[in-house]
Amino acid sequence: MASALIVIDMQLDFCPGGRLAVAGGDEIVAPINDLMADYDTVVLTQDWHPQDHASFASNHPGAAPFSVAQMPYGPQVLWPDHCVIATEGAGFHPALAVDVADLVIRKGFRPQIDSYSAFYENDRTTPTGLAGYLRERGASDLTFVGLAHDFCVAWSAIDAARLGFRARVIETATRAIDLDGSLDRARADMAAAGVTQE
Repeated sequence: MASALIVIDMQLDFCPGGRLAVAGGDEIVAPINDLMADYDTVVLTQDWHPQDHASFASNHPGAAPFSVAQMPYGPQVLWPDHCVIATEGAGFHPALAVDVADLVIRKGFRPQIDSYSAFYENDRTTPTGLAGYLRERGASDLTFVGLAHDFCVAWSAIDAARLGFRARVIETATRAIDLDGSLDRARADMAAAGVTQE
């Protein structure tokens, strides 16, 4: 049974100095690089938003960043503009070993729907194609690292478990936003889904 390392959104906008910086986000680049050689497949995900993306607070007059709006697919945190297509902030951290990756999968490029998970848009039904790719590669054991622990990493790991993969998260190779208790909720949700947390 093959294994895969899924590296979530190690992009400049999520690192210190970025538009949606996660505290200590740059500290995990070296540990992630060190893990890559231990896996049969390495996948990088990349948040990839158009400027008019519905998840940006700037596209909702009067809305504050980190407030919540109701979308057709459910509640959506309204974020500061980040990872806008072809901007520097959407690029990977320059120290990330991008050349080791077998696949880069972009998510969040549909203007009207966000995409936290590496497997589905936030409507929970529109697939990214990652599950099929991993199955064709024979990868059944998936390890998740990257940014942010309590959003895109957790959603990806939970979806992986629901799809029948063995899923684990290495906490030392993640960092969290921790928005209003989101980290504790994510840990509980992952545990309920059967995700191993180390």
